[in-house]
Amino acid sequence: MELLTQFIDIVLHLDVHLALLVQQYGLWIYAILFFIIFAETGFVVFPFLPGDSLLFVAGALAALGQGGMDITTLCAVLLAAAVLGNTVNYQIGRFLGPKVFHWENSRIFNKAALQKTHAFYEIHGGKTLIISRFLPLFRTFAPFVAGIGAMSWAKFTFFNLIGAAAWVLSLCLAGYWLGNLPWVKQNLSLLILAIIAVSLLPAAIGYLQHRRAARCAG
Repeated sequence: MELLTQFIDIVLHLDVHLALLVQQYGLWIYAILFFIIFAETGFVVFPFLPGDSLLFVAGALAALGQGGMDITTLCAVLLAAAVLGNTVNYQIGRFLGPKVFHWENSRIFNKAALQKTHAFYEIHGGKTLIISRFLPLFRTFAPFVAGIGAMSWAKFTFFNLIGAAAWVLSLCLAGYWLGNLPWVKQNLSLLILAIIAVSLLPAAIGYLQHRRAARCAG
């Protein structure tokens, strides 16, 4: 419970904690941010790490000149982390897919499910990879499932680059351009909460729609 409380405190006061890290580690903050984004997008066991809010706050701190941070370098480092993270996640899924989905009679882990996943990602994989970048949890699982479904490497790489660029640049630059505004400086914690709420909203709406459809069908 104490660890959960500490994690919630870090997420809700990300601006304070990240500013302290910048003061303590200087330009090593690039490596720390790279690792966080790489882990969140690269391993399905880390979907809880901050993503959207981290990018925004990092951009805001770069605008304030914290620790000598440069917005161009920041965007390049985080873009590399986002692309490489998804690539590793895809490769893990590609490796595990044939080993897990090979039973004929399993209700879930069967070849038919693998074939359906492949067909879905060949048709809808591009927009799934792009949209999921802006959805917590989904952005961690989307490249993994793309690998399981054996989405073609060329298509995955193309949409991986587009999704990563859209995600990193939009949020980092939004933080950079808004970071010097007095209201943003004074209410950055509230803005972080708003970013988290907005990013979770599509998933919440989808869940409620699913519940309503299931209730109507029953």
